[in-house]
Amino acid sequence: MSEQGLSRLLLEAFRAVDAEVGSALADRGSPELSPGHAAAMLLVDRRGTRLTELAARAGITKQAMMQVLDDLEAEGFVRRQPDSRDARAKVVKLTAKGVRGRAEARRAISAVDARVRRHLGGRRYDAMREALESLATPEEA
Repeated sequence: MSEQGLSRLLLEAFRAVDAEVGSALADRGSPELSPGHAAAMLLVDRRGTRLTELAARAGITKQAMMQVLDDLEAEGFVRRQPDSRDARAKVVKLTAKGVRGRAEARRAISAVDARVRRHLGGRRYDAMREALESLATPEEA
């Protein structure tokens, strides 16, 4: 393999894992769910979650999260309804289809995680997770 920078290797690894999650979702009967959509559904609380909170949890803009939610709503996975605590706001809730889709997403992601763990071995997998978590949450200066 040619010499590549760390960011390129991380991107290629992400794409490979993302594609594998997408295939696992399709194999489990949810081909309309992308890995990004599945990840967003995992962020929705049982009682519902505001768009701003979902965006913060995902680390993306409110506009980007709104597009994800528009897609999920069009497929029948989520619905938006008025927030009982603030009539001006809306909360996102999973539909029955969304609850089933989230369960399939969890299983698909777990299956890919398990395969990667088997491929790397427990110690290397744990070290990789620790290193990635450290990179994802840099220390504050």
